Amino acid sequence: QVHLVESGGGLVQAGGSLRLSCAASGRTFSNVAMGWFRQAPGKEREFVASINRRGDNTYYADSVKGRFTISRDNAKNTVYLQMNSLKPEDTAVYYCAAADSFLVRTTPGDNPYWGQGTQVTVSS
Repeated sequence: QVHLVESGGGLVQAGGSLRLSCAASGRTFSNVAMGWFRQAPGKEREFVASINRRGDNTYYADSVKGRFTISRDNAKNTVYLQMNSLKPEDTAVYYCAAADSFLVRTTPGDNPYWGQGTQVTVSS
């Protein structure tokens, strides 16, 4: 089992930045791939970014590429999502996910471990 707790969400103006954190426990952190997803009101949960166990391979959704950066600190059992140039359409609940695969799967249901989510609201 992997227990995940997100933090760092909040309200920000368009063009601003936020950094989300996800603290993991229950498994050796460096043995799991990590990722971020988001779910806007009335929409399905969608993939945002993923990072492999060592942190040297990342993958992004086209909608966030060049604006968001995923990273991890295996010594702190934490994965981060740095979000820059935020847009109103980035407003969503952001979820951290973990998986035993090389990268988390882009289909949410294919990943076994989830956090409770943190709200990000971008005002125009």
